[in-house]
Parts: sequence; C-alpha cells; structure tokens
Amino acid sequence: MMKRYFILIGLLLCFISGYSVGSPTQDIGEPKDHKKVLVRFAYLADLHISDVATNVEDLEISVKDINSLKGVDFVILAGDITEFGSDDEILLAKSIIDKLTVPYYIVAGNHDSKWSESGCNTFSKVFGYEHFNFNFNGIQFIGTNSGPNMRMAPALVPRESIVWLDSVTRALPRHIPVVFINHYPLDEGMLNYKTVIEMLKRINTQVAMCGHGHSNRVFNYDGIPGIMGRSNLRAKSTHPAYNIVTITTDTITYAVRSNSHTHKPWHKQPVQPWQGSWGNAGNQSDNKSTTNRQGPPAKAVWTYQDDSDIGSAAAFGFNMVFISNTAGVVKALDAADGSVKWSFKTDGKIFSSPEVCEKTGLLVVGSSDNYIYCLNAKTGKLKWKVEAAKSVLGSPTIYKGIVYIGASDNTFRAIDLASGQMLWVYPRIKGFIEAKPWADDQGVYIGDWANQLYAFEPKNGTLQWVWTNRKGRGLSAAAVWPVKANGKIFVVTPERRSHAIDAKTGKELWSARGGRESIGLSPDGSTVYIKTMQDTVLAFSTKEYTPAAAPTPAGKPVLLWASHTGYGYEIGPSPITTADDLVFVPTDKGNIFVLNAADGTVAWTYRFSIALINYIRPIGNRTILVTSMDGKVGVIKY
Repeated sequence: MMKRYFILIGLLLCFISGYSVGSPTQDIGEPKDHKKVLVRFAYLADLHISDVATNVEDLEISVKDINSLKGVDFVILAGDITEFGSDDEILLAKSIIDKLTVPYYIVAGNHDSKWSESGCNTFSKVFGYEHFNFNFNGIQFIGTNSGPNMRMAPALVPRESIVWLDSVTRALPRHIPVVFINHYPLDEGMLNYKTVIEMLKRINTQVAMCGHGHSNRVFNYDGIPGIMGRSNLRAKSTHPAYNIVTITTDTITYAVRSNSHTHKPWHKQPVQPWQGSWGNAGNQSDNKSTTNRQGPPAKAVWTYQDDSDIGSAAAFGFNMVFISNTAGVVKALDAADGSVKWSFKTDGKIFSSPEVCEKTGLLVVGSSDNYIYCLNAKTGKLKWKVEAAKSVLGSPTIYKGIVYIGASDNTFRAIDLASGQMLWVYPRIKGFIEAKPWADDQGVYIGDWANQLYAFEPKNGTLQWVWTNRKGRGLSAAAVWPVKANGKIFVVTPERRSHAIDAKTGKELWSARGGRESIGLSPDGSTVYIKTMQDTVLAFSTKEYTPAAAPTPAGKPVLLWASHTGYGYEIGPSPITTADDLVFVPTDKGNIFVLNAADGTVAWTYRFSIALINYIRPIGNRTILVTSMDGKVGVIKY
C-alpha cells in the first residue's frame, strides 16, 4: 500500500513539473513571466554521424525527444553533421533527421566539408541548399556554411556565401531582428570573420550562434552577442543533449535538454532594438592589402577577384592564365591584364587544378559533377570528357601524352590525351583521391584517404606496391602531392612526419618528425622541402641518409637546414615551389614566405590575401602565378 502511495506522489510531481507521463508529447512550458513566445526552436550542433554507433544513437534519441515536445517550431542543425563528410554518412544523417515532425534548417561544418569525397556536392544536393534565409513570426534566420572546403585551413565562409550574405544584409529591413547561424565562432579561427561581422552590423543581429566547440559558451563579437551551443553527443555523460532556444518579445533564453528534461536556462539575453550600428568592427580590407612585408619589393602586375572560392592552382600557357572555381567554371584570363578570355561551365564544384599541355594545346581538369574534361586551351571548346562514377577531385598529371588522374569512385585512370580513350584503370583504390600524382617512366604515385600510397606501372597500371603509415584515415598521405628524386618517393602525413620511400619496393627508407601535408622539391632534385605546423621549414637531402639498423624500422635523413620563418601555426596543404634560387612557401592565411634556397633564410614575405594560398606557379622572368581560396588570382613580379 505504501509503495503504491509513493508511486502516485511521484506521478503527481511529474505532472506539476510540466511533463505528461505516458503521453506522446511533452509541454516545454511558457516563460514564468508569461511574455509572448515569438519562436522556440531546438538547436543541435556537432552530431558527427559516422560508423560510431553511439553517435548515431544520440541523434536518434534527440530526434525522438524533439518529436515528443509541444511548442517547438523548428530545428536548427549547426554543422559537423558528419565525421568525415562521406556520402554514406550524409545519407545516414538525413535518414534520421528526416524523422523530425517539425521543419529543420541545416548548415555544414568543417567535418562535413574538409574531407568530402564529393567535393561538398553531396551535402548541398541531399539537403537542397548551402545557406538559408527565412522569417518566422517576425524573426529572420540566416545561416551559412563555414568551410574550410576540401583544404585544411582555418574556417572560411565560402566566397559564394559571402556574395549572397552581402546581398541579403543590404536588402533586409533594419527593424527586423536577426539570428545568424554558422558552425564556427566569429573570431580569428575564421579567416573572413571581420567581413561577416561587418555585414551583420548592417542589420538588427540579435545573436550569432555557432557550434564547433562542443560546449555552451557566451561570446561578444564587437558588440554582437554570440552563443556557442553544445554538441549533441553524450561524451562522458549517459545521455545526449541539445539546446532549446526561446525568443519572446524582450528576451532570448538558452536551456539544455537532456534525458527528457529541460533544465533551467543557462543564459538569457535581452532582445534589443537596432540603433543604427552595433559598433565598429574595423575594415577587413586592411587584411586584404597586397603588400610585401620584408625585403625587396614584389609587385602585383594584376589581380582578379572571382565570385567563387578557388581551391586549385592556376595553369599557364599561350599567354593565358587558367583557373577553376567552386562554381564549377574553368576560365582563361589574359596573362597581361587578367581580363577573361573564355569560360567553360561544368555542373559541379571544381577543386581539381587544371593542367595544360602546350604541345597539343589541350587543358584537362576534373569536376565534382563526375566528369574529367579536356578543353581546347585557346578557345575553351570541349574536346572530350570521361565520366566517373563519383566526383573527380584529383588534379591531372599529363606525362608523355597520357593523363593520370584519380577520383572518388575508388578508381585511378590513365587516359590518352589526344583522344580521350581509356588506356587503363585501377578500380581498387580504397579511399577517395584529391591530390596530383607524380608520373615518370618508372611509375605513377598517388595517395588516398584510406591511408594508402600507390605505385603503378605507367603503361599498363599494374600495381607495383602500396605503402601505409598504419594510422587512421585522417592521417593519410592524401592531400600531399608526392615528389620523387634519387629513387625515392617523398610524402608528408598529418601525424606530423616526413617519409622517404624506395620507389622500386615501397619500403620506407627514413622517417622524420616534422611536416603535415605540404612538400616541395628543388629544381635539381637534390633537396626536399617540408613545411612544419609551427614556424619552421626543413630542407632534407634526397640523396644521403643513415640507413636503418635493425630493429629500427626506418633510417634517418640528412638535414641541410631548418628555417624558423615566423609564419606561426600553419596547416595549409599547398605544395612548396622553387624558382630563381628561392623557395616559395604558401600559407593558410594568405601570406607567401620566400626563402633563400641556399640556407633557408627569409628573403622576403608577401601578403596576397586573407585565405589559403594554393600551389604557387613560377612562370619565368621572376614572376609567379598565385591563387587563393577566397577567389583571388594574381600575377606577382619580384
């Protein structure tokens, strides 16, 4: 009898607390001060859907919980929806999210875009958009993707989204309250955060919301309130959790919901009227100035600003500069002044660096629309195209009339340049390919995102060997462009190591600490250059090394010099280039560090952009061709 009594008391307390025991829906409850609720939404971030069962289970639990609630108008999912951005992960995430009984709005995070086998195509195709803008009950909600797209670097709101956000913020009436969503905080972790803040200050931005940090935090972005929402993952807890955000006529509250319980708000902020400005964020054009910081002057002959991101190197030939962008367009610019000579549109994003064969006048490039294209370099007319089963993110190498290129369909191809006929295919690549292969008479070498480095016989595609560092897929030799000298293949891997591999056998000859994904070779092949993640560039001999002594698995290299450049923390994968006894080191923040090849001393530096510098191409006469991820192209004379 007493046991039944206590059970009844417990059920009554649950009812008083605002929960309906045994009912399919639960009432979150109105604010205690009974202010009118304009909107209430669930805010989820950092789901990291993958083959980790608990991550999937956590999202399923949260979706089911949201469906049990009364009064939730919609759901916002603020990036890092997946762990690796794979097609399977995205489709799995959508299959769960689609079970929501209320509308949802979604943006991608860095995990969705950096390692995307589709070149960021699948996310936009599956969910239908890359940014959103809608009004609910008088509140405007604006969301953009964060980047970085495909290349390891700090966040960068894509150029296309910046152009879009500019138009949206110019058109929006100033009295409308705005909630802005991006996966990243608006701070120095995002390369173009000042531009975003400037645009948000044009309008009545009440809060800029983000994820990424997996915790609930409060920020102030030069007067604009900022909120970071926790990860949906349970982490060290026993239950997943997300935030319930409630906006009334005068207050915004943020409360964690976990294990079918909405906790007391962990933060409240007032809804403020727009008063003409949120303050002064400064002007990002100061960061975009094209100036040399040290040493002899380097001058821009011309620059060109594209309306899309450029995640690829430019090519040069026939007095033209050839670029490809994430709008899927290949363009030819006049090398004298940067004016557009022709353009060719594909149906996907392009991260593949075009290559030109001046002997045949042909240009080859891959696209995330699943095609490899060959164009007439002088006119932009299509010569031929070859279809793959998935996106073609790899860059082509043309060697002796053969195009060597990898794709995301587990296939590496050799194609006759003149005809487009397939010469051979290797269909057993374990991961997707995004890099540019090295090719010579002895072999073709390329890495993938399944921790495999392959060597093929150039004429028939016979697999010669496979090397691996036996680490996780995120530590693959996949973004690095392999180089070869003195019978050795050189790569760097993200666990911060450099490797020399016997080109004939695939045996590792030496390994050294330092490096990540950026590497380069001297013109005579005697020196390999390695960019480390903190300030320093290393130069190793490609000839000499100390062989391994059993049981040591690999030998030691001969260090020629180490240059402490001062570029700071650095994760950009773009290859190092050499010309005129100089070493050109691209960085992820728009700077080019130029070192003396003899001893590594800094000759001069050049501020080209705010974003990742792609492969720098010397074009003769002490001139380099430069592109950057924020869509900038330039010819620099030094």
